[in-house]
Amino acid sequence: MEFIERLPILMSMDDNIEIHTFLYFASNLLKERLQLKNPSASIHCVARLKDYKLIFGNYKGLASDRWHGGVATIENSPADEVWGVVWRMNVADLKSLDSQENARLGAYSPVEVNVKTRGQELNCRTYIMNSCVYAPPSPQYLKVILMGAEQNGLPKNYQEKLKAI
Repeated sequence: MEFIERLPILMSMDDNIEIHTFLYFASNLLKERLQLKNPSASIHCVARLKDYKLIFGNYKGLASDRWHGGVATIENSPADEVWGVVWRMNVADLKSLDSQENARLGAYSPVEVNVKTRGQELNCRTYIMNSCVYAPPSPQYLKVILMGAEQNGLPKNYQEKLKAI
């Protein structure tokens, strides 16, 4: 709960609803997946996270019941980069989002990261897996990530890198 109070909050010009920005780089790249449980989510832009890399694994080595293989997270890695989508979302959806990301169970922790977009830097919330044991992703999980990368126009060379996983 302490983290939520420290989130940089923006006010929506449309309806004075508190919103925040989130960076997604895995299955929540796909619009339909994220909006299923978080209807206030709207795409803001494509962004690059420097000095991190995309990895796959399972929390404490426990395979995902939903995806049947490793799931995505990021880890510090100088000179690498992760591309993703910045979403804007009503702060009221945080509980749903934390539940979807298994943050309440301790599998992921919310963190703040700075990402670069065309001409600006944004502070975003994202999630990093705790106690990650490396494991390859299932074909269906990787397919969802690839669909989201294409849907949102992530750089072609990054999409090719994803396809090579």
